[in-house]
Amino acid sequence: MSLTAKDHRERVALFRAHVLQPVLYKTLPRGILKAELAKISTCYFLPPGQDVSRTFSIPTLLRWRRAFLKGGLVALAPDLREDRGHARALTAEQKTLLLDIRRDHPTVSAELILRTLVGDGRLDADRISAVTVRRLFAEHGLFHAQTGRAHGDLRQRLPWQRAEPNELWHADVCHGPDLGLPGKRVHLRIHGILDDASRDLIALEARTNETEDTLLGVLVDAVKRRGRPDGLYLDNGSTYRGDTLAIACGRLGMSLLHARPYDPMARGKMERVWRTMRAQCLDFVTHEHSLAEVQARLDRFLHDYRHHPHAGLVGKAPAVVYEARTRTDVIVSERALAAAFTIEQRRRVRQDSTLSLDGVLYEVGAAFLAGRIVTVRRCHLPGLSPDHAAVVDWDGKIIPLTPADPRRNAHRRRRQHAEEPKSGVSFDPGATRTSPLEDEE
Repeated sequence: MSLTAKDHRERVALFRAHVLQPVLYKTLPRGILKAELAKISTCYFLPPGQDVSRTFSIPTLLRWRRAFLKGGLVALAPDLREDRGHARALTAEQKTLLLDIRRDHPTVSAELILRTLVGDGRLDADRISAVTVRRLFAEHGLFHAQTGRAHGDLRQRLPWQRAEPNELWHADVCHGPDLGLPGKRVHLRIHGILDDASRDLIALEARTNETEDTLLGVLVDAVKRRGRPDGLYLDNGSTYRGDTLAIACGRLGMSLLHARPYDPMARGKMERVWRTMRAQCLDFVTHEHSLAEVQARLDRFLHDYRHHPHAGLVGKAPAVVYEARTRTDVIVSERALAAAFTIEQRRRVRQDSTLSLDGVLYEVGAAFLAGRIVTVRRCHLPGLSPDHAAVVDWDGKIIPLTPADPRRNAHRRRRQHAEEPKSGVSFDPGATRTSPLEDEE
């Protein structure tokens, strides 16, 4: 079971944060910010619940950015319409009119088309909005034609660095040699997290895979030890594109940033760490080493790396720079972590007081819920025992779920129901009719 957004408003908020990735946590001069927004406005994105990609204007992107910086992810959620549930439908004639105008005039905005038709008396401004008109155009793939705009080349390679530790973390995976574990050969994958400002290695863990669950486990452990960063900078691998990672980071207030595809230079700081680690540690690992031995070697390398002078820090050690930070660490409680990795689903309890989640049968510890539809809350926090990860929320009362054990149930003694004594009143429907002939008479 993967982590999903709780509703459409959260999906839209996460989508808008994804669109604003390059400018969310950067302190940029006005001119550079405008140029970055102009670049984003030329890209096509697929909004949640829609089938056609579209672009977003600079004022819209600027409004989203201001809202996020002021109120976080919640501020990016769309407002609920006061008239929700009452569709503002266009008639067939109105749709044909609007579509013909857009085909003939692709560079004219929806607002201008609507304003002109309202002025001519062919549309009612009180019943049709510009949003309705734009949605109609999007459904038919008739987007506003953008005029060409020249922008400066912002991909010039210049050194950059965040001002304070824990503002931005880099995360990546390094492939090592196969290990000859007992009975099989497995891949070696080194998961690393690097702080941008201090170059301090927050985590360096040896694993046998690079799945999203493994990454989340390393990340959660790092957040518990070091606090929550403002942003997380990743590449475009499938490990870093999962919904669980995106939603959990959004709920925790962490901006999720991805490097441009096919641009290895954008990940230069992490690649430099991997090169140093290979030269000092990984090149000496063979298939004869166990995973525990590899981790012990990584721990020794990590200690030396953190306390050795770094050229990018003008001769200072990463650990010294990190410990000298002036900003207050954002500590995330266990409760907040659990809430960030929790999803809610609706399930019907069977008559035997069980329900199914991802093909696993669970017993509900409340017989009165049999046959009812309940809200199941399940936490995907890495390291949490599956036996305690799922509960039923019934009117604010938390009822635990336990995996069903058919073998154990086979030895349970069934409750015997004693028969109630009969009153002795004579009642025999068959005795009132002796034969069909008597009934006819």
